[in-house]
Formats: sequence, C-alpha cells, structure tokens
Amino acid sequence: MSAPSGHSPTSDQPRLLLHGGRWAALIPAVVLIAVMCVLSIAERAAISAFWVGGLVALVVGMALAVNRTAYAQTVVRGLTDRTGAVVILAFIFAGVFGTIMKAAGLVDGLLWVGLQTGLTGAAFTVLAFLLACVFAAGTGTSVGTVLAMVPVLYPAGVALGADPTMLAVALIAGGAFGDNIAPISDTTVTSAFTQDAEMGDVVRSRLPLALTAAAVAVVVFALTGGGGEVTATDTGELSALGLIQLIPFALVLILAVLRRHIFVALTWGIVAAVLIGAVTGQLSLGEVFSIPAERGESTGLLEDGIGGVTGVVMLVLFIMALGRVLAESGMMDAVLERLERSAARGVRSAELTIIVVTLIFTVPLGANAPAILLVGPTIAKPLGSQYSLSPARRANLLDCSACTVFYMLPWHNAVIVWFATVSTVAAEAGIEGPGIGAAFLNPYAWAMLVVIVVSAITGWNRSYSKVESAEPVAP
Repeated sequence: MSAPSGHSPTSDQPRLLLHGGRWAALIPAVVLIAVMCVLSIAERAAISAFWVGGLVALVVGMALAVNRTAYAQTVVRGLTDRTGAVVILAFIFAGVFGTIMKAAGLVDGLLWVGLQTGLTGAAFTVLAFLLACVFAAGTGTSVGTVLAMVPVLYPAGVALGADPTMLAVALIAGGAFGDNIAPISDTTVTSAFTQDAEMGDVVRSRLPLALTAAAVAVVVFALTGGGGEVTATDTGELSALGLIQLIPFALVLILAVLRRHIFVALTWGIVAAVLIGAVTGQLSLGEVFSIPAERGESTGLLEDGIGGVTGVVMLVLFIMALGRVLAESGMMDAVLERLERSAARGVRSAELTIIVVTLIFTVPLGANAPAILLVGPTIAKPLGSQYSLSPARRANLLDCSACTVFYMLPWHNAVIVWFATVSTVAAEAGIEGPGIGAAFLNPYAWAMLVVIVVSAITGWNRSYSKVESAEPVAP
C-alpha cells in the first residue's frame, strides 16, 4: 500500500507551496489538535465533534496556500489515497462484523462464563480482564468492549468482592489488549496497511509482545483486584449459547494469519456469524436486514454496523487530507531528515525514534488510529525501510506505542467513554466509582510501553525484510 507521496524526499521543490514555508503546514494540524484538546478539557469530546476541527484545519490550510488550486488538488489526492481507502473499507466491514456478533449473543455468552464460575475478589477481576481481552480481540473495539461489559461485569464483580477501582481498570485494560491485537481493530488495520504488511504476519509477530504485557497485567490484577465484600448475585437470563459466535471470530483470525486480505477475512466472518446466529436462533435474517416500518428507521444490523463507524471514517478522511498537506508541503521530509540524523547510529535508534514520535502524536489526539495514520506512511515507513525493518515490525512499533498512553490520558475518547460508563453504572448500582485519573493505573498500557521500549533496545521480536544480506544493519 502506497504512502502519501506528494513528492520524493529527494525532490528539490515541494509540490505544495505555503506562505511561511514548509513548516507552516503544521498550523492546520495544530488547529485540529487544539480543537480536540479544547473539547476534551470541556468534557465534550466526541468523534463527530472533532470533525469541526478537521474542517477548520483544511480552511486554515487553504488560507496559507500560495496557489489555492494546487492546495485543493492536494486535499483531493489525500482523500483518494489508497492506504486510507483500504483502512476505511476495513473499518466498515469490521463495524458490521462486531455489531452482528454482539447482537448474536457473544456478550451474554462471555458474561455467562464469568458469572457461572463463582470466582470472587481478585480472581473475578482477573477473569473480567481476560473476558474483556477475548471480547475486544473478537470485536476489535475497546470502546465497544467497555460499553458492552461494564454494565454487567462491574456491578457483578463489586458484589463478588472485587476492588471497584481495579475492576474498572481491568475492563479498559482488556479493551486495550483487543485494540492492540485484533485483526479487525482500527489500529491493527491502520498500522498494517500503512506499512504494506500482511495481516497474518502482523498478528503472529505482535502476539508475543501483547501476551507479555497481558501477563504482567494479570499479575497486577491478581495482587490488587480484591479486598471487597462478597454479596449475592445471579446470572439472570444470560445464556451460554452466544459463545458459539467465537467460531466466526476464530475464522477471521485464522484467515488473517493465513494472509488472506482483511476484506476477505471479514466477509467470511460476517457470513459465518449470520448463518450461525440464524441456525441457533440467536439472530433472524430480518434483524440483519429488512424494510423498516417508517422512513428513517434502521434497516437492521448491517446499517447499524456501518453507522457505528461513520464517525471514525469521517475523521480519517480529514486526517488523510491533512496528512497529504504535510507530505506535499515538504514538512514531513524535513522532519524525516532530522529524524534520520538522530537515528543514524543504527536500527535501535531508528526504532526508538518511531516509538517516541508515535507517542508524541498520540498524546494530543483523541484517537490513536489517526495518530498511526499520520506517523505510519510519513515517518515509520521510510525510516524503518532505511534499516530494512520488516513491514510487520514497523506496524508493531506503531501499534504497540499507540496503545499505551492512549489508554491512560483523560482526554482520549476511550478513557472518556470508560469513565462515563463506569460512573453511570456505579451510580445506578449504588457503588462509589473511581475517578477518571484511575486510568493511569492501567497495567496493560504501562506494561506494553515497557515491553516495546525493551524490544527496541534489546532487539527481541525484531524482524527484517527479506534481503540478500544476512544482517541489514548493525544495531
């Protein structure tokens, strides 16, 4: 997949000229980030609200352009970039897949397992983390995991003696794991396709990193997740039948590992989820698609799944346009030249540079996939390629870095949704919920940050592109 390539780093003249020079291209990006930060601080952050920042940023960029026709052409090239197009296609099909699996009872099945075990205290907190990991890995959405699992697992866990704060943290930590590893996650899709990486290679090579961080999180939750008072609870009307929807998830995972295109894997996953749901009675074809009773009502799960990702798709379009402005103005080439000088000591320095730059872009943004979309084609791909790092390795550096501080900082959308959901559920259940600052306790995010830095320093899990030389560069 091609990266934004408005001009070659060796070009004498950038394609897009701005008043103030190539560094003026940062101004539209700063406008977008500023709008995101203001909305987040005001506790009004939402993906759709961020569209305003994207629109204003593009208008500001036009005001800076020497030739506005050239600027418009740059924006259009950004919107039609092949990398972004594949990412958007994957988002749409992943949204449909996750929506169908949830409607077919996967959530109820996972919750049934947890509540039937009779585990209490810290053991339940560990179980909640593992269930959140499985669900998030199956659906590819950390926000969806929080929205689906907190309402039942949180009050149930507190009633079973789990520590309220660490139980809440366990649920967002499980979402972070799924975001990090799921082949249908927006960050996994974005990191893979911006680096021209095979999804199967990405999943296989990322597993050791993600499982190491998850193991550390399990230990932390086992030590800190208990101490509450155990009261009675029951499973209500939950059913284990929904667990059969793990079959479509396994099918998608297997196809991805076998290097089938993500579009193919997700299509077969959707078909399998619908058929299994229909056979087991968990879904009717009318729920998947039907003519609504009134104009404007949903036609079914297919529409709901697509509708659930339209906000992210719109934001990605703005990011694609701004990313092309950054590339064609020559600004990203200037950044890359400086980074190449700083990373000139070898592959270790290059990897650490990719990690740091990804973290820097992730901190102010309200979503981590757009951060990857900005850094991936313009920084990680050319810098990593210089040292013959494999596409999967570059993708892992991006994704593992983006799934760390994103799940700690209070202005990020996943943390905001997590806090709002936990607070609402806690109030309804008469439980004192944790503050939003509890996200800083996320052991998976901290462990992953340590794991990816250690991996870069030591070379563990590093892989190179297939070249004739046995060792592309010295570390």
